[in-house]
Amino acid sequence: MRIFVKDNNVDQALRFLKKKMQREGLLREMKAHSFYEKPSEKRVREKAEAIRRARKLARKKAQREGLIPMPKPKPRPTRPSNPFAATLSTAPKPPAI
Repeated sequence: MRIFVKDNNVDQALRFLKKKMQREGLLREMKAHSFYEKPSEKRVREKAEAIRRARKLARKKAQREGLIPMPKPKPRPTRPSNPFAATLSTAPKPPAI
């Protein structure tokens, strides 16, 4: 896995690395391997994960078929506008002599 650091912006590269690791499931795997998991606990966890996946798949299928309504889209947060941009364009012009 490679992460390129642009303009010496290490914080941004670190955030990108964390997101990429989370998407690939590395963080969950590292956490699981940080301690011993008994075989019985592993079976219980894997069974619960399988049930969760099956429910999610059934829910998605029912939504596509129109049996249950689709979830409402989350509103996207709007970025605050630049307060300095408005002051520059609406600044009063000096009187002409």
